This record gives sequence, structure tokens and C-alpha cells, in this order.
Amino acid sequence: MTDHVRDLARVRDATERLLNAVAGLDNASVAEPSRLPGWSRGHVLAHLARNADALVNVLAGRPMYATAEIRDADIERDAPRALGVHLADLRASGARFLAAGTEPADWSRTVTLRGSVTDRADRVPFRRWTEVELHHVDLGIGYGLKDLPEEFTTREIAFLADRYDGLDAVPPTRLTDGTHAWRTGRAADVPEVTVSGSGAELLGWLAGRGGEAEPVADGGPLPTLPPL
Repeated sequence: MTDHVRDLARVRDATERLLNAVAGLDNASVAEPSRLPGWSRGHVLAHLARNADALVNVLAGRPMYATAEIRDADIERDAPRALGVHLADLRASGARFLAAGTEPADWSRTVTLRGSVTDRADRVPFRRWTEVELHHVDLGIGYGLKDLPEEFTTREIAFLADRYDGLDAVPPTRLTDGTHAWRTGRAADVPEVTVSGSGAELLGWLAGRGGEAEPVADGGPLPTLPPL
């Protein structure tokens, strides 16, 4: 079973790295574009704060978001805020999530996330860790895929490979960073393609965050992955 206590500690560490980095910005740079199309850095920070509260809802057995429209409206409302307001919100919402994660509970229970996706409760801290780490990269403030903790990168590759596993739109694929190997795509006894690269390159490709560098596929182009 996943060690949710350890993952909560990882969330705490990642959040502090994020807060320290964001504290070096100013109001003008918060309004600048992030690496996510159509989103400013303020949009990314607003999403991170509201996601923390949404995952508190998940752990409490409530809907993650009231509606998709309200989720989007909350991000748009909060995006233009001043840096200091963003920082206070990120710190407070992050603390609420960590507090919810320390409450006595059945961590083997099933919880429901956005889009009716279900998972075990003990995997929710890892999902929050993913949000903090990848969106830190999305801010475009000097924290890249190569800077992600090795443990996170390895686990997130496995998580994303599992999400694409069994999809007919993805050919049977073997992934390798030279040390670890994963399988994804359509079920088959033998993979049609092997994708090789560093952990950062594999993660960037799987998460739709390429640009720094890309892995390579033997015998042709990289398979096209459907949107997450």
C-alpha cells in the first residue's frame, strides 16, 4: 500500500520549494504568461491553491469541485491577484490539505476525484505532490523537469504509463531510462516501439511538457499520446 504519510512529507517539502521560488517574483511577473497555453503565472498559482482545497473535499467525501464551471471561474477570479495574496492563499490552502491528511481515517477507502475518477485515499497525497511539482515547472521560473526529485520522476512515469495502458490509440510501447522500464499502450505480447531517454525526457513526453529535451523512439517518430 502507498505510504501516504511519506507522501504528505514530500508534499510539504515541494510546497516550501514552490513558495520560496514564487516569493522571488513580483506583481508584474505573476501576470506574465506561464508555460501552459492561455494561462498566466497567476492562473497556475490560483489553480494550485484551489486544487489543495478541492483535494480536502475529496478526502472529506465531498465532490472535488461543485461544477467544472465554478472551478474555472474561481481560477479566473483569483489569477489577477497580487503576489502577496497568492502566497498567503497557497500557504493557507496547502496547510489545510496537510491538516486533512493527518486526520485519522481509513486510507484504503475509495475516493472520487474530478470526472468521476476513483482512487484509493492513500494515493491522494501523491496526486497533490504531482500538482505541486509539475505546476512549479509550468511557472517557467527556473525550475525544470531535470530539477524534479528522482523519486517523484520515477513514480510519475509509472503513474502516467499506467494511465495510457490499454488505450488502443497508443501502440504497445516500452519505456526505459536505462535503469527502469515500463509498458504502456495497447495490450500486446511484444511492444511495437521502445522509447528511451532520461527520466526528465520520458516524464516531459508523457505529461505533455516537452521542450527541454525529448526521448527517442526506435524505428520512427514518438507515438502520439492523447490528451490527459
